[in-house]
Amino acid sequence: MNLARYFGFALWLALAPGHSQGAQKPDAPPTAGGKNTPTAKTTATAVAATDPEYRIGPLDVLRIDVWKETEISRVAPVRPDGKISLPLLNDVQAAGLTTTQLAGVISAGLKDYITNPQVTVSVSEINSRRVYITGEVTRAGAQLLLPNMTVLQALSSAGGFTQFARLKNIYVLRMEDGKSVRHLFNYKEVVAGKKPEQDIQLQPGDVIVVP
Repeated sequence: MNLARYFGFALWLALAPGHSQGAQKPDAPPTAGGKNTPTAKTTATAVAATDPEYRIGPLDVLRIDVWKETEISRVAPVRPDGKISLPLLNDVQAAGLTTTQLAGVISAGLKDYITNPQVTVSVSEINSRRVYITGEVTRAGAQLLLPNMTVLQALSSAGGFTQFARLKNIYVLRMEDGKSVRHLFNYKEVVAGKKPEQDIQLQPGDVIVVP
């Protein structure tokens, strides 16, 4: 091979597709575990942040901001007894209140120590709104309750049924007026569109039983 042909061949290798050092591979599609993929928790928290009627519950995490008072401002988890701990005020009842109502309670308590306190409360994490799936499913346990979630939607996240599941006899246990009430759910009929009224919206604390 003469010198001219050698350099011509080397130049072809450098410019050929796939051999150029500056060539870029196409971006891989995002995976389910990608950082930009919203999770149930982030979705529920985002909804709570824009819902002025959301009621704080035990185990939720709150962000308390007191204007110009960095020593009081903090992230405060709601304890199982429904209270949070704050400097100067000690224990403050949070569960059952909206963020606006809680901000008012904190502001009123701080008036004994601070002139015209400006308080903002926001929800950082929602951990209180949960439903439970038990019985003949692949993944039993607690599940974060998303807005307007129905029985069928919750079951779709349980990983499927076992071979022993009695799909016609599923039911939801719910506390109503201090009593445990069963709401029947015939999976086969619901998915066939025969009894859509059985696919009720879930409430916090509901237990879906798959016998």
